[in-house]
Amino acid sequence: PDDVIADIQPIAPSAKARLGYPTQKPEALLERIIQASSNEGDTVLDPFCGCGTAIAVAQRLERNWIGIDITHLAVNLIKHRLLDGFGVQPKVDYDVIGEPTDLQGAQQLAQEDPYQFQFWALGLVGARPTEQKKGADRGIDGRLYFHDDEKKTKQIVFSVKSGHVSVRDVRDLRGVVEREAAEVGAFITLNKPTKAMRKEAASAGFYTFGGNRYPRLQILTIEDLLAGKRVQYSGYYGDATFKKAPRAKKDGAANKEIFSE
Repeated sequence: PDDVIADIQPIAPSAKARLGYPTQKPEALLERIIQASSNEGDTVLDPFCGCGTAIAVAQRLERNWIGIDITHLAVNLIKHRLLDGFGVQPKVDYDVIGEPTDLQGAQQLAQEDPYQFQFWALGLVGARPTEQKKGADRGIDGRLYFHDDEKKTKQIVFSVKSGHVSVRDVRDLRGVVEREAAEVGAFITLNKPTKAMRKEAASAGFYTFGGNRYPRLQILTIEDLLAGKRVQYSGYYGDATFKKAPRAKKDGAANKEIFSE
């Protein structure tokens, strides 16, 4: 039948195009569908946009686009895909609707769904969640990988808390940093840390690179992150957290939005 596409193969598990999303479709498939059903300047809607293949292809083919997904994990992945592939950024080149933009919105998300709050908070710092499903995380909610050495990948481990926090939480993270041989442990909290928590973090010492010192344990509030504060680390040779999408040759059309429900 004419509506059966049999000449485009699925993405191989080891292919460079793979971004770690189980339902990822080949760009060639979406390209054929979009070219057959729209023209440049038209708007493409993907109401279940997942890892953003339809969005990326629409951008490359100079279509406007709207993407909708229920998870902040997917929205974060699409942001990275658009940045790596096209150099486009949220708030500058497109809008993200449905994410918290202030402390009150963050508190509401934490109340409604602590796991989505966790995914969103990790997205603010460019970290990847360690568990995409609910379950034991061994004290690690997210990881960020970076290079301060050409040959070695280093890591930052994250703990995200939306409820009551105490000095015990910081001590636990310190133990995780030692167990995982991480350069930095970052503690993200919705509520303000106590003096005892800050004292415990300071006692962990520093990670040193290139003559610069970075706190081994860092406490960041959601208020800090919304104000633009980020984890301190060298990252001299770049970030290695997310598998990078190939750089596209074309920029797309002007009107784009991602909705996070």
